[in-house]
Amino acid sequence: WVPVVGLEIHAQISSNSKLFSGSQVQFAAPPNSLVSFFDASLPGTLPVLNRRCVEAAVMTGLALSCSINKKSLFDRKHYFYADLPAGYQITQQRVPIAVNGSLSYSLCTDNKMSQMVTKTVRIKQIQLEQDSGKSLHDDTRSQTLVDLNRAGVGLMEVVMEPDMCCGEEAATAVRGLQLILQTLGSSQAVMAEGQLRVDANVSVHHPGDPYGVRTEVKNINSIRFLAKAIDYEIQRQIEELKNGGTILNETRAFDSKLGCTVPMRDKEGKQDYRFMPEPNLPPLILYDAKSLPANTNHQQVVNIDWIRERLPDLPSVKRAKLVEQYGILPEHSFTLL
Repeated sequence: WVPVVGLEIHAQISSNSKLFSGSQVQFAAPPNSLVSFFDASLPGTLPVLNRRCVEAAVMTGLALSCSINKKSLFDRKHYFYADLPAGYQITQQRVPIAVNGSLSYSLCTDNKMSQMVTKTVRIKQIQLEQDSGKSLHDDTRSQTLVDLNRAGVGLMEVVMEPDMCCGEEAATAVRGLQLILQTLGSSQAVMAEGQLRVDANVSVHHPGDPYGVRTEVKNINSIRFLAKAIDYEIQRQIEELKNGGTILNETRAFDSKLGCTVPMRDKEGKQDYRFMPEPNLPPLILYDAKSLPANTNHQQVVNIDWIRERLPDLPSVKRAKLVEQYGILPEHSFTLL
């Protein structure tokens, strides 16, 4: 059997205010204390794009060797949750801000870390989108409470192609991305605070056959659990197929206490998000040194080349410097960084 793993990663952008409103972003603030009229979707309120979020997404795209789209578009993705007051999320379905990147990560092939293998995962796209609010289920009173502090917080969704084949590869790739985001300062990427959330798409097939039916394991909130969830799901699918069963195209959650994945909701009736262009936001136009019009106020445009010049050294470059300058072993550079 050949397992196939792809990832969708939501990284919360490190910014003082939300993606389309001036509300502050703060972890563990009192419920519903950081909610503007736009976040609560009051009629007549309009989105105003946060420049810092755009710059963070461009910076992340450049660090991951993506092509930056000078013109990207915003869309509405419709679904009905209690914690999504507008009934839609603003995202970038048609033309995202960055496409076609890659992330290299190093895997240990033995326990002593003396054998390192470098692998690469392709990055399909990076898109800007808003976060939803938070639903808190109060079992004692049989109530669901809604906290909109998180509603409208800026996210980067990083979509990784299905180039991985086990939990360890996926976990190492996410750890590599986490280090890059923290180095850039584009996201604090603390998983315990929900700043980095991972969904894994898992399927298995026989060599030479087309890909099998995939399941999605949602909202995995630690790297250790990510590896466990993927490895469990691969084994579950193989056992199911060996016993003559079929794999359902469903959404599952990882139960960390039981160490297994459990069904959440099925995807059989392909959910129709009814994507449509966001009428309240014009296309997002970025510039580089060549396309920048003369006499432009630099405060009012996002210049890709200006951001590229200011990129810090990425972890891979820092490790190479440690090996060259101090003669330490490559595997020790991973312990330090």
